[in-house]
Amino acid sequence: MPWNGVRRRFSTFQSNLALTPDQIDEGERHYVGVLKTLYRHYYPDIHESGYDLLAGSWAKDLRTQPPRDIDVFFCLPVEVYFRFELRSGNRQSQLLQEVKGVIANTYPTTNIKGDGPVVVVGFNRMSVEVVPSFLLANGQYRILMSNSGGYYKNADPNAELQQLSSADNFCSSNLRPMIQMVKAWQSHCSVPLKSFHLELLMTEFLTNYGYREHGYFWYDWFFRDFLHYLVSKANLTVTVPGTGEVIEIGDAWRSRAVTAARLSLSACDYEYRDLEASAGLDWQQIFGPQIPL
Repeated sequence: MPWNGVRRRFSTFQSNLALTPDQIDEGERHYVGVLKTLYRHYYPDIHESGYDLLAGSWAKDLRTQPPRDIDVFFCLPVEVYFRFELRSGNRQSQLLQEVKGVIANTYPTTNIKGDGPVVVVGFNRMSVEVVPSFLLANGQYRILMSNSGGYYKNADPNAELQQLSSADNFCSSNLRPMIQMVKAWQSHCSVPLKSFHLELLMTEFLTNYGYREHGYFWYDWFFRDFLHYLVSKANLTVTVPGTGEVIEIGDAWRSRAVTAARLSLSACDYEYRDLEASAGLDWQQIFGPQIPL
C-alpha cells in the first residue's frame, strides 16, 4: 500500500510542536506575574481576577515549539480612559507608556517596549504581550492603537476563539493541528504573513475542503492543497471574527508560498511511492527539522 509513512510522519510532527510542561509552567508564571503587577496598580482594592483575558495561541490551544508570545488583554478602569481624554496629542501612546512604566517598576531589568496596541515584556524564552483595553457593553474590547497619531479600535478575542472551536469541531479536530503546522512553515521560511492571518486563511480553506474529516493519513494532501489555495489569495483580504474588520494581506509572502507549494507536490509524489526519506527532505525544506525525515 502506498503512503506508508504519512500518518507516522505527521503525527510525530504534531508531537514535536507541542510545548513541554516546563515551558507551559514558565509561560504561566510570566503572564500571571505581569497581571499581578497591573492589578496592584489599577485595582488595588479587589481580588486579582475578572479584568484580564488570555488570548492568542495560548487561549486557542495553538501554542507551538519554540515558544512564542503570550497575548493577554488587560481591562483598565473606565476612569483611566476619561483621564487620558483630557490630554492633548497622542493619548493612546501616552497611555501605553503609562502601562509600560507600571510593569517596568516590577521588572526593571527586563526589556519592555510599547509596540502598536501592546506592551511587550521580553522574558528570556518568551514574551508577554499585554493589550491594554477597555471592556465594552457588547463584550468586545476597545484597544488603543498608538501608531498613526493614535486611535482606538475594537477587538473580539472571544468571537475569534468561538469561530476557531466551531470550525475545528466541523473539521474533526484537524484545524488546530493544521494551523500549528503552517506556523512552523511561517517560522522556518520567514514568511512575512502574520500568524493570525494564516489562522484565518487555514480556517477558510479547511472548512470548505472535501477531505477535512480525515486524519493524519491525508495531511500531505491537506498541506499540498492549502499551499496552492494560499497562492491564490495574494492581494486579497481576511475578515476578523466579531468585529468584521477587513485586512488586506498583500503579496510579500507569495514567492515563499509558491516555493512551498512546488515542494509539496514533489513530497506528495515521494509519499505515494513510499520514498520516505526523499519526501522528508522536501517536507523539511517547508517545515524545518521538526517534521521527521
